Amino acid sequence: MTSARDVLRDVLEQWRAGVDAHDPQRVAALFTEDAVFQGSRPYTVGRAGVAAYYGSQPPGLRAAYRIVEARALADDLVLGYLAVDFTFTDRPALAVHLGVLVKRTRDGWRIAHYQVTPAGT
Repeated sequence: MTSARDVLRDVLEQWRAGVDAHDPQRVAALFTEDAVFQGSRPYTVGRAGVAAYYGSQPPGLRAAYRIVEARALADDLVLGYLAVDFTFTDRPALAVHLGVLVKRTRDGWRIAHYQVTPAGT
């Protein structure tokens, strides 16, 4: 049996690689079709909104994360709470807290909910 932390690590490593490669479609494919996504702007629902969000990010954006908490809420649902540092080539890093719900689908584990909160709030 795969642990909640392992599930998160697998999905988030793919997410990080897509962010670092500035590949918004690759990132969006890691989300469910009806994912609720809350980045640093108003929320969207679905992969198209995720792709548009990451497509608007500057080239050179990179993500480094640390899993703070991981909980299996059910056999097919994992809750994660992370500390993430987004770094840029032309401005200071942005530290955030990230909450995710990762759901097992027929295509594998996908992010069903993603919510960012600036660190320190």
